Amino acid sequence: MNADGKMRLGAFFNPTGHHVASWRHPRSQADAGINFQHYVEITRTAERAKFDMVFFADNVCVREANMEALSRSAQYIANFEPLTLLSALAAVTTHIGLVATASTSYNEPFHVARKFASIDHISGGRAGWNLVTSGQEAEAKNFGREKHYAHGERYERAREFAEVVTGLWDSWDDDAFVRDKVSGQFFHPEKLHPLNHQGDNFSVRGPLNVPRTPQGRPVIVQAGGSEDMIAVAAEFAEVIFCAPLSLEHAKTFYANLKGRVASYGRDPDQVKIMPGLSCIVGRTAEDAQERYEHLQSLIHPMVAREILAMVLGYVDLSPYSLDDPMPLNLPQSNMSQSTFQNVMDMARKEKLTMKEVALRVAGARGKAVIKGSPQDIADQMEEWFRNDGCDGFNLMPPFLPGGLDDFVELVLPELHRHGLFRTDYEGRTLREHLGLKRPPSRYAVARSETRSAAKRTRAPA
Repeated sequence: MNADGKMRLGAFFNPTGHHVASWRHPRSQADAGINFQHYVEITRTAERAKFDMVFFADNVCVREANMEALSRSAQYIANFEPLTLLSALAAVTTHIGLVATASTSYNEPFHVARKFASIDHISGGRAGWNLVTSGQEAEAKNFGREKHYAHGERYERAREFAEVVTGLWDSWDDDAFVRDKVSGQFFHPEKLHPLNHQGDNFSVRGPLNVPRTPQGRPVIVQAGGSEDMIAVAAEFAEVIFCAPLSLEHAKTFYANLKGRVASYGRDPDQVKIMPGLSCIVGRTAEDAQERYEHLQSLIHPMVAREILAMVLGYVDLSPYSLDDPMPLNLPQSNMSQSTFQNVMDMARKEKLTMKEVALRVAGARGKAVIKGSPQDIADQMEEWFRNDGCDGFNLMPPFLPGGLDDFVELVLPELHRHGLFRTDYEGRTLREHLGLKRPPSRYAVARSETRSAAKRTRAPA
């Protein structure tokens, strides 16, 4: 739990919503993926509610699936490139954090460092980079590769990628640019630092051609829960998006990751763990159940099976009937291993059929779903928060804009009544919202350590 006793809240915007049939809902925007005014509306709603951030995931392919099933889905089929979208949203908002995915598998560190540094300047210190590895074989084929990177290889590359990006963000001292028209001095040359990185995956000289940013550097976010991901997150991440399906799993993940962060000499309070959470809100519990059943009724069975196959790593489910017990001996894939394990644990514990698993997973693509009255939902969020299951939540509205409107109108007042969420922003930057310190430049730290060592040397015995 955070020291100030307040939850952190992000809004994870899948264009039409996170429920797989969201685009069919009467309160969703069916063309949301390419409707800029839709994004302006939902981002401003989150900002009025004082959310810490909005978040946009990404992939760099049209996902591969059975074409009949794919043609009935709107999930990551046709939508804006997220960094372009963040830049546009920065111009029509003032406080809310702006976070998006850029994969370390099919980008170069210099590009990522430059783009997010630019967004941090444009937004006045509100940018965050979701550091992920790509998970789909189809992405490889758009970048000259026949096969995707293996799981371990992806994270070795990701670790070095993060090392390079953070190094590039320190290319300039905070006070490097004087821009003195009288003297003619634009910057101090001694405050410029080439990186000169030579590694197994990247060779990057630097320096970055963007000054140090308002936040010192954009906030680094990571998503997932595999062992390889946790190793990278413990060293670099400041926000973790994860997907535990029970409080027990959430507490285990929370304790493990906070401990790993401390092992790197980092302050665990400076890393915020925010599980994904999709809420079906009703005026009453019965109303919420009716709304949930209506959403579920919009899922085509073929789509449910296809989404389950994707979540499990594109395994072949065709030999099994939807009415069969969920097969528990499926091979583990090269994709998200934590999601695979969470789904299989749920199926085993509850003895579910494949259809039951498919419908549950398809609804929010394997993330936690809770339904109930505003009081019910606030109580469940509080239970996780006060019992070291999280530092807040990455909310995943089931349909947009209606699902976000319901949460803000109905649940947020309950969180305020419980004293669990802010009523106004404490500052202007994403770091200030999250309670994260502005990191000093590595070169400033080195100079300070050198001065301290010199003072110790000069001190009388």
